[in-house]
Amino acid sequence: MKNPHIYRFFLVAFIALVLIQSTALAQEREDYSSPVPQYTFSNTLEEQEAELKTNPLLKRFNESRASMSDDPFRPIYHYVNPEGRLNDPNGLSFWQGNWHLFYQAYPPEDPRQHWGHAISKDLIHWRDLPLAIYPDPERACFSGATLVEDDRVIAMYHGTRVGNMVAISDDPLLLNWEKVSGDAVISMKSTTGFPLPYRVFDPCIWKKDSVYYSLSGGTLPTGPGGKRTRTNFLFRSLDLEHWEYMHPFTENDRYSLVGDDGACPYFWPIGNEGKHMLLHFSHMSGGKYLIGDYDTNRDKFVVTNGGNFNHGSVSPSGVHAPSATPDGKGGIIAIFNMNPGYPTEGWNQIMTLPMRLTLPDSEDDLRIEPAGDIESLRSGQQHIDKMTLPANQEIVLKKIKGNAMEIVAEIDPKNAQHIELNVLRSPDKKEYTRISFYKERGMRKENSRTRYSLIALETSNSSILPDARSRAPETAPVFLESGETLKLRIFIDRSVVEVFANGRQYVAARVYPGKDDSLGVSIRSQGEESELISLDAWQMKNIYE
Repeated sequence: MKNPHIYRFFLVAFIALVLIQSTALAQEREDYSSPVPQYTFSNTLEEQEAELKTNPLLKRFNESRASMSDDPFRPIYHYVNPEGRLNDPNGLSFWQGNWHLFYQAYPPEDPRQHWGHAISKDLIHWRDLPLAIYPDPERACFSGATLVEDDRVIAMYHGTRVGNMVAISDDPLLLNWEKVSGDAVISMKSTTGFPLPYRVFDPCIWKKDSVYYSLSGGTLPTGPGGKRTRTNFLFRSLDLEHWEYMHPFTENDRYSLVGDDGACPYFWPIGNEGKHMLLHFSHMSGGKYLIGDYDTNRDKFVVTNGGNFNHGSVSPSGVHAPSATPDGKGGIIAIFNMNPGYPTEGWNQIMTLPMRLTLPDSEDDLRIEPAGDIESLRSGQQHIDKMTLPANQEIVLKKIKGNAMEIVAEIDPKNAQHIELNVLRSPDKKEYTRISFYKERGMRKENSRTRYSLIALETSNSSILPDARSRAPETAPVFLESGETLKLRIFIDRSVVEVFANGRQYVAARVYPGKDDSLGVSIRSQGEESELISLDAWQMKNIYE
């Protein structure tokens, strides 16, 4: 520009316009800073441990835990947050010798979602840490995932009213977090005046060829009659701050239901054959997964299989949202929160036991097994030897009692119509939770004459309390090879029952027995006799003592 005065005029005008817009934006945006005490910690492990010993927030957490320890429905070996409500698990990860579990916490003085934080050496014994991520500029810190790099951990999560956020930590216990750009890196607001072609919601994050990728949860009107169905929108970035929208990520998904959405996604490799798994949550039908092939040339996920961790509606008492991370051995470690079915004072939801997901053979052979050092909690073992289960006769196992137990049972169902195992059973049987196995009563296996069996968890008679909401039976397919026996691992923890069947299927529900003597266990073979090969039961220790 030949005239320097005109140049200076336009420069000053431009700066003034930017300042006016920035001021207007600042005035428009509310102050969402949290009144919950927040602390900055040193950067060495030794210093951090010393500071945690006197941290006022941790002292408050400990006092809160102690005050609720006598609640008869509060689990003793599943993770429950120390105070207030609990929602989705977030950012499960392994960093510098510790497993890190983040979650949506609701501090009592500011019940907006903050990221709570706990660590564990073995995925079973959890230790509370101070809140990790606080709201502002976002109104609340919703769900998200983490990516562990060599020198730092990246958290990507949804900040309500602004968009998807990125925060970074690199200290030993991940106590200090800094938000990239101080604002949403993927905004919820269109800058063109036209509607966004994607939804900005729960994100996950991974890295491929030095490029960061992220999924955002949502739906598209691509179902029958224009109904909305689950999708996930793909973004990429070179620097974590500037993100480019690419396209909807999944193809050939025939496993999601009309009305499902793609909340809380986690996309990780699984198995040794190049497969990937997309775990996610539907606000309609709970925790779910898709398995398929990651086409890295087109950046598309081609779905070849899918299934559920929740086998009914999401509530009451159902399995909710996942958090997941690779275990470094071809598997995925996952944990879910579970919805309540009864009002409890000062708390509500809980976490499932962590589980390991693997694909040892094929995409049709997903293995689901408890993860972590669960065996370290066992005490007071009781054993029952092989015995015939006569037809149509309930046998009470008098030596086996408790409301915080692990039961490992192996049964040959032979030709029985179904096998029934009742837990949390009162002597008068006014309360009991029933686990049933129906041999080859499910659908035919694809391209085969063999049929799936069914495992069911029924809570209709779990409680006599008028406020305890029963759940329709959780019923899931499980495939047993010809001649294969039924192998069950059952975890009972006051208000939760989890069942792992042959390492191939998982069913769980919240339960709330109202009778103090609902502690018994019984077994029954319907129609014809079967055989109990063995049964072992342990009382489980309290991880908070």
